Amino acid sequence: RVTLLELIMAKVSEKNPATSEETNVFMRHADFLAGCFQEKCEAVLKLTSAADAEDEEALVTIRLLDVLCEMTSNNGQLEHLQALPGLLETAIDTLRLTHLAGKQAVNIFTATHAMTGQEEISHPAVGLKSHLIRLIGNLCYKNKENQDKV
Repeated sequence: RVTLLELIMAKVSEKNPATSEETNVFMRHADFLAGCFQEKCEAVLKLTSAADAEDEEALVTIRLLDVLCEMTSNNGQLEHLQALPGLLETAIDTLRLTHLAGKQAVNIFTATHAMTGQEEISHPAVGLKSHLIRLIGNLCYKNKENQDKV
C-alpha cells in the first residue's frame, strides 16, 4: 500500500498539467484517499511507543497524508477536497492528538525534538505535524467556511 501511495504521489506531483480525464480520476481517488485517512488517522499515535515504530497502518496513514497534502496543493483538486465533509476536522483533531502525545512521551512528530546531535532523522513520523498543518492550511486557502471552522 505504501508503494502504491508513493506511485500516486509521484503522479500527482508531476509538473505536467493533467488532462481532464486524469483530473476526474484524481478526484475519485481523492475521495477514497481522504476517507481512508479519516478512518486510519489515529494509527499514527501508535508510533509513540517504540514497539510500534514500524506499524504498517501508521506508515500507510503518513503516506496518505503526504498524498493529500500534494493533492490540496493542486488547484484542480483543492476545491473538491475543501468541500469533503470531515477532512478538515479530522486533520485538526489528529494535530491536537499528536501534539498531546508528543508532550506525554518522546516527541517523534517534530524534527526539532527528534534530532540529537548530528544523527540522521529516520523515523517515519518526523514532520507529521508540519504535514498536518500544511493540509489544514491548504484546506483553508481562500475558503472562508473552513477558515471559520479553524
